[in-house]
Amino acid sequence: MGQLKILGITGMPGAGKTTIALYISNRLGIPTFSMGDVIREKSVELGFGLDKESQRKVVRMLREQGGKEIVAKLTLDKIVRSGSELTIIDGIRSMDEVEFFRKKAKMTILALHASPRRRYSLLRNRGRNDDPKNLNEFLERDRLELELGIGSVIAIADFMIVNEFLSLDELYREFDYLKDKILEYFNQL
Repeated sequence: MGQLKILGITGMPGAGKTTIALYISNRLGIPTFSMGDVIREKSVELGFGLDKESQRKVVRMLREQGGKEIVAKLTLDKIVRSGSELTIIDGIRSMDEVEFFRKKAKMTILALHASPRRRYSLLRNRGRNDDPKNLNEFLERDRLELELGIGSVIAIADFMIVNEFLSLDELYREFDYLKDKILEYFNQL
C-alpha cells in the first residue's frame, strides 16, 4: 500500500459535510469515514443513547481516557483496516485531529460554509436524533463546535465551497469544478 491520502471535510453543523462526502465517495469510488459515526458507534457500544447529550458524554470520556486525538485514532484504525489509499473523512473538528492525520497521511481539507440561518434550516429538515430541536439548541451546538476548534480547521482549509444558495445539483457541480484541483493538490504535498 502506498502513501495514505485523506480528503478531510469540515464545516459547522448543517453546512453539508455528509451530503458532499457521500457525493464524492460515489463519484470517485472511494470510502468515507465519518468521525461522528465513530462517536455514535462508541456511544452504543458503551450503553449510551444516540441523543446529543449522550454523545457529548462519550466524547468527553473518550478524550479523558485517550487524549484529544482519540476519535481521529479510532477513525484512522478503520481507514487502515479498509486498505484504501484514498479516503474521505467527514467531520474533522479540531486542529489536534488535523495534526494527527497529517503525521500519518497526505491530507487536504475541504471546508463547507453556510450561514447560521441556512444551516439551521437544513438541520431542521435532516431528521437525525441529535439535530437541534430549537434555535437555542442550535446556537449551543455551534458554541460547542467552536470551542472544540472547528473555526481554526475551517480557516486553514485548502478548498472551500460556500453552500448558501445552492441547490443539491449546484453543490455537486461546485465539487466537480474543484475535483481535479483537489486530486492534483495531493501530488504537491
